[in-house]
Amino acid sequence: MNAASHIHATARHTTHYLSAGDPGATPIIFVHGWPELSISWRHQLPVFGGLGFHAVAPDMRGYGRSSVYSRHEDYAVEHAVADLIELLDHLGAEKAVFVGHDWGAPVVWSMAQQHPERTLGVAALCVPYMPDGFAPETLIPLVDRAVYPEDQFPAGQWEYMLFYRENFAAACAGFDQNPRGFVKLAFRAGAPGGEGQPAGTAFVRANGGWFGGASIPDVPRDGSVLTAEDEEAYAESLSRNGFFGPDSWYMNGPANMAHAARAPGKRLAMPALFLHGAYDYVCATVGTRLPDPMRANCADLTEAVVRSGHWMAQEKPREVNAALAKWLAAKLPELWPA
Repeated sequence: MNAASHIHATARHTTHYLSAGDPGATPIIFVHGWPELSISWRHQLPVFGGLGFHAVAPDMRGYGRSSVYSRHEDYAVEHAVADLIELLDHLGAEKAVFVGHDWGAPVVWSMAQQHPERTLGVAALCVPYMPDGFAPETLIPLVDRAVYPEDQFPAGQWEYMLFYRENFAAACAGFDQNPRGFVKLAFRAGAPGGEGQPAGTAFVRANGGWFGGASIPDVPRDGSVLTAEDEEAYAESLSRNGFFGPDSWYMNGPANMAHAARAPGKRLAMPALFLHGAYDYVCATVGTRLPDPMRANCADLTEAVVRSGHWMAQEKPREVNAALAKWLAAKLPELWPA
């Protein structure tokens, strides 16, 4: 089953999305993060479409063939949630299951927090629920100071987020110099060797940039994560749109916190699933305090560990698909087609 390409345009926003399965079935909406695309879910769409759901993956704002904006504030999570509401209305569905990864996770958690009446269930890969909003201000207090001493790494592994705030133009320029090179460098499988060591993101401010002012190193594509076709799709999109939009997602911490403060409640009642990346050392959730706010604010939480790095859905698609299907069958059996 191949995923079909669609465009939905309103007066406020245009969304390009991929879909597989019966358009009249229950939607499962897959939300990508930085610096990805709807194709990040290429291994999930045909599987869940084939299981009888309407599997949908949009290009998020600033990416692919969806709208690109020129102001930082247009990339606050609140606007991405509004995009999903418009998409859900367009699909003709009252409710959906939402699945998010990386920056897509704060979006689907916010969807569940702000619009529980439209959320059947919520699942996140790598990034746990932050009920007070996804921002450095909510993440830094949970840093593992055994790995990140405060005098050396004031913001822990989140130092890179502060670099965006302090040197946004330089951060963008570092990626825009060679988007294809960055795609090959970034999309790599995880490995167990980094446990207990500071993540590379912790050194970005101290080094004066992601690459310390140097060129992006030329490395071979990791074929266990991307095919040549995947590399081309990512590189073409990021070259065409640039990194201003993707990087601007990091510029809205206070706005994201204010949005969370306006939610009708912080405790999520619907079924929730969280997949830990065992070898994700930035979103390090195994044996750390980072998932604690999620555990305290989800009434029906299921957790599983996937032995992968950050790009979980692309690196370990069978394990991710199995975990999602098992959770859906256990927690939302009424959604499965007869």
